[in-house]
Amino acid sequence: MSEWQAKRFWKEVCVDEQEDGFGILLDARPVKTPAKRALRVPTQAFADAIAQEWDQQQERINPLSMPFTRSANAALDKVAVQHAEVADMLAAYGDSDLLCYRATHPEALVSRQRDQWDPLLAWAEETYGARLEPRNGVMHVPQDKSALARLSQEVHALNNFQMAGFHDLVSLSGSLILALCAARNAKQTEALWDISRLDEIWQAEEWGKDEEAEAAAKVKRAAFIHAKQVFDLSTVLK
Repeated sequence: MSEWQAKRFWKEVCVDEQEDGFGILLDARPVKTPAKRALRVPTQAFADAIAQEWDQQQERINPLSMPFTRSANAALDKVAVQHAEVADMLAAYGDSDLLCYRATHPEALVSRQRDQWDPLLAWAEETYGARLEPRNGVMHVPQDKSALARLSQEVHALNNFQMAGFHDLVSLSGSLILALCAARNAKQTEALWDISRLDEIWQAEEWGKDEEAEAAAKVKRAAFIHAKQVFDLSTVLK
């Protein structure tokens, strides 16, 4: 059964607990991913969020109103079949992390980057024993390979569903360190998003806001917060 039916055909939605996770039943019929895999998520809370999306569908199904379902599909149809490759791609952000590339002027911007970004690099060093060094300007300078290896090990340890959320935390912020901070609850998610946009916020303060850019940033902010929710819902408490 394909989950992307044009019209709602079910009356009841419920969560189905199985040995390999929690699925969703539509009138006793299991929801599957676009690739026909059984939609199973690792926690009851994640399954509840997906079930609520299906239950809220009206006469016609609107996939855009089902972000948790889409994230679960991505975990099963994309991440699960290439986990190591996705982990390598995300870990590679550490070698060109947003937090490491600094302005050389004006001093007020240099100071703001130092005040907001240095503590997060220090946190990564304390938490993972991985020190990433700041660079002046935008020219790439490789980071220490042993530090990158330690960060990569952390990324590879994520389960498929965590990885789906983590992917967006990294790609939206441009920073492996910010994503790891979000995953470890080192700072509030909204604060981390603002830190990732330090340069854009600075430009808006200096030259005024661009309505189109602000609208795009608002969409990305919501996606960043959703990615953190997916990561949390995918984390099985031990």
